[in-house]
Amino acid sequence: MAEQDRERWDTKHAALGAGTPQPPDALRGRLDLLPATGRALDVACGRGSVAVWLAEHGLDVVAVDVSPAGLAAGAELAAGREVRVRWVEADLDAGFPAEESRYDVVVCQRFRDPALYPALRDALAPGGLLVVTVLSEVGDSGGRFRAEPGELARAFAGLEIIEHHEGDGGARLLARAPA
Repeated sequence: MAEQDRERWDTKHAALGAGTPQPPDALRGRLDLLPATGRALDVACGRGSVAVWLAEHGLDVVAVDVSPAGLAAGAELAAGREVRVRWVEADLDAGFPAEESRYDVVVCQRFRDPALYPALRDALAPGGLLVVTVLSEVGDSGGRFRAEPGELARAFAGLEIIEHHEGDGGARLLARAPA
């Protein structure tokens, strides 16, 4: 990611400060799918709202983002809610940060990079839940940050797709790795 992009995200996150814990968009109404324990990875976590929500629900969370200001806001939110999250600064354009183990839940919300789809899939533990929400061309005029119709379903075809929806400029996918 260009330094200019990092600075833009830092400025945005610093202005917004700490957020409010909330579930990932694709998991709303499907909280029964969330394991009660285990490890979770929040990719491109921004200000950490999802990461902290996952930690509040009993998961051991690793949250990754390019923005130090976003990570600081997330750390402030986690401290205020008295939960632990491991915050990792990483430029996802340079590749997926290496981890020694796999995750029971992998969330990627509002960040789209098809080159990372294999890494997201590979980060899942057997039976692990993948939760992805991206902008979509479906119901929108398109653009370079928007997924093509069917992109998520094709990218994660080797997983058990629990739910896949496209429309109104968004796409979301819930899928489970084979046990």
